[in-house]
Amino acid sequence: MPQIPFILSVVTFLPLVGAGLILLARLFNKGSADGAARWIALITTVAVLAVSAVLVMQFKPELATYQFVERYDWFAAAQYHMGVDGISILFVLLTAFLMPICIVASWTTIKDRVVDYMIAFLVLETLVIGVFTSLDLFLFYIFFEGTLVPMFIIIGVWGGANRIYASYKFFLYTLLGSVLMLLAMLWMAAETGTTSIPALKDYAFSPTVQPLLWLAFFASFAVKMPMWPVHTWLPDAHVQAPTAGSVILAGILLKLGGYGFILFNLPMFPAASKMFAPLVFVLSAVAIVYTSLVAFRQTDMKKLIAYSSVAHMGFVTMGIFAGNALGVQGAVFQMLSHGLISGALFLCVGVVYDRMHTREIALYGGLTARMPWFAAIFLLFTMANVGLPGTSGFIGEILTMTGVYGVSTWTALFAATGVIFSAVYALTLYRNVMFGEITNPAMKAITDVDRRELLIFVPLIIGTLWLGVQPGLVLDYTAASVEALTSAFQLAIGG
Repeated sequence: MPQIPFILSVVTFLPLVGAGLILLARLFNKGSADGAARWIALITTVAVLAVSAVLVMQFKPELATYQFVERYDWFAAAQYHMGVDGISILFVLLTAFLMPICIVASWTTIKDRVVDYMIAFLVLETLVIGVFTSLDLFLFYIFFEGTLVPMFIIIGVWGGANRIYASYKFFLYTLLGSVLMLLAMLWMAAETGTTSIPALKDYAFSPTVQPLLWLAFFASFAVKMPMWPVHTWLPDAHVQAPTAGSVILAGILLKLGGYGFILFNLPMFPAASKMFAPLVFVLSAVAIVYTSLVAFRQTDMKKLIAYSSVAHMGFVTMGIFAGNALGVQGAVFQMLSHGLISGALFLCVGVVYDRMHTREIALYGGLTARMPWFAAIFLLFTMANVGLPGTSGFIGEILTMTGVYGVSTWTALFAATGVIFSAVYALTLYRNVMFGEITNPAMKAITDVDRRELLIFVPLIIGTLWLGVQPGLVLDYTAASVEALTSAFQLAIGG
C-alpha cells in the first residue's frame, strides 16, 4: 500500500477541512445547512478513520523509534515536529474511531445550532490528534490547551440546565493546572536549547531540578485525567455535557493526562518519578476505593459512570509509575479499553435519556420487559466495566495490578478491593434500572433501540470483545515502545 505523503498532517488537519466545508455550506445555503453539516461531519470523520487505519497498517510495530516523522523549522528553537510511536498511534486510532460514533449519536438529538456543534467536534478532533502526534514541546502545548476551547463550548452551549457552571469549572481547573507546565517547558527550552521531545528524553536533567519539573507537569496531567483529589470538575462536566460530549470527554480527553505522564514524566524525570511513585500509588489507591464508594451512593446514572471513570484512571496512574513493562502496558491497554467501554456506557445512558429525559435511577426499573436489546447491550458494557474476563476491561486491570504488585504489594491489594467495589455499584445500577416492576407510567410506552442506535453500539461491542480475547492487537504494537521506555527508566534509576 503506497504511503500517503505527509500522512500525519493529513490525519491531524483533515477535520479542519470538513469544518471549512460546513462553513461554506452555511454561507451558500440560504435555508438551513443542518443536514449538510451532519453529512459533511460524518463523511469527514469516517475519512479520518480510514486514513488512521492506513497509518496503523503501515506502522512497523517492531521498531521503538518514532515513525512518519515530519519536521520543519519555525524559528530559533521551535519546530513543526510530528511523529508517532507504538503508543501514540493507537490513541490516534481511538480518537478517529470514536468521532464518527459521536456524530451519529448526535444525529437526531442535537437540534439547535447544528452547524456550530459539528464544527466544534471537528476542531476538537484535530486538536486531540495533534496532542498524540506532536513531538515539539510548544506544539504539544498548543494542541493540549486548545482542546479546552471546543469542549468548553460543547458543554456550555449544548449541555444541561447547569451547563455554564460546569463548563467554567472544567475550563478553569484544567487551564490553571497547565500554567506550571508551561513555565517548566519554557525553562527546559532555555536550558537545553531545544524543544524537540525526543531530544529532551535523551537529555539528563539534574536530579535536583527533576522534582520541580516533575511536579509542574504532574499538576497539569493529574487534573486532566483527573486524579483524586482534583477530580471534582469531572462529574459536573459529565452530567451537564451532551451525550456525545461525555463520550469524548471520558473516551479521549481523560487519556491526555495519562499519555502526558508516559511522554514526559517517566522518561524525562526518572529520578523524580521514582521519588514520587509512593505518592502516586497512594493517590491512585485512594481514587480507586474512594470514588468507587462515592459512585455507589449516586442517584444520577451519568454521575455514577463519571466517578467510575476516576476509579479506572487510578489503575492507569499506578501502572505507569510502577515503571515496568507490565505496568505501562497495562496502563496503555486500560486507557484504550476504557475509551471504548466508558463511551458505550454514556451512550447507553443517552439512549434512555432521549426517551425519558431523566437520568434519575429511581425513576427507572423493569426495562428488560420493554427494551430487551438495550438490556443485553447495557449488561455487556456493565460487565466489561467491572473487568469480566473475555472483555477488554479485564486485560488492562490484571496487567496494571500485576505490574504494581512487583513494586508495591499494598497498592495492588487496595486496587483489587476496588475491583470488588466496582462490581457492587455497577451491578446495583443494572439491577435497579433493568429489573423489577415498571412503576413509572411513562415507561410503559418506552421503545427499544432503533437501527441508528444499534449502528452506534455494534463497533463498540466488537472492539470490547475483540480486544478481550485478542489483547495482542494492542500489546504487539506497544511492546517495543514500552520496552524502550521502561528499560531507559530502569537504567536511569539504577534498577
